[in-house]
Amino acid sequence: MALRPPHPWGIIGHEAILELLPRLKAATLLFSGPEGVGRRLVARWYALGLNRGFPPPFLEAHPDLLEIGPKERGLRGEAEVRLEEVEPLFDWFQSHPRERFKVAILDAAHLLTEAAANAFLKLLEEPPSYGRIILIAPSGETLLPTLKSRALEVAFGPVPEEKLRALTQDPDLLAYAAGAPGRLHKALSDPLAFQERLKMARRVLQSPSLERLGLLEELLAEEEGFYLLRAFLQNRPRALLALDRAREALEAYVSPNLVLAHLALDLEL
Repeated sequence: MALRPPHPWGIIGHEAILELLPRLKAATLLFSGPEGVGRRLVARWYALGLNRGFPPPFLEAHPDLLEIGPKERGLRGEAEVRLEEVEPLFDWFQSHPRERFKVAILDAAHLLTEAAANAFLKLLEEPPSYGRIILIAPSGETLLPTLKSRALEVAFGPVPEEKLRALTQDPDLLAYAAGAPGRLHKALSDPLAFQERLKMARRVLQSPSLERLGLLEELLAEEEGFYLLRAFLQNRPRALLALDRAREALEAYVSPNLVLAHLALDLEL
């Protein structure tokens, strides 16, 4: 049975970051780290804290907070943040905040197109005095150097498993989460769907190569499939390395058919 996390916002872990953020004065922050560890939730906490004081009492919509980014992204990396998604920021920052600060959260900043990045750079170079910007990306290395150099990086790591046990004791769920509360919450919200994907991941590893290829295409159509396989491969380092390399290749737009065919064979290792 899932329990409510002790933090009133549902934030799990990251205590040192929550203590540090109110003391930072940088106009632009980069929240880096693995997907699902809580970067977006902490960004909203920080944005509201700037206007309502720390710690903000509860999560609420706020007129001085604007979030932009791509639609949900699959493993094959089709999404991008385009110029038309960034442009509303410029007009929005022209007006003064209703309270203290206007805060923009740019999700998946590493997916900015060249045109969007160039336009966004002008805002980072001359932000208004009441403006704060939070970039969310896997790491500073995934950003253009010109963007990275204008942001103070706050690195988020995986949440220790003992903290996730406030949500579940299920070993399969904890292995799948791999320190990411967001991933765990999603699985807990639809346990039947999670169990079906879990069965498919087991079939992938138990099937012959030809059948495995078709199962991989279905399982890895969503990013969750990668984490399910990873949970089963912790004691198989060569196969785990092959899976990580396949993911990198898919995100680099290498032919999915070729990548998955190689992976189907490599999982025999």
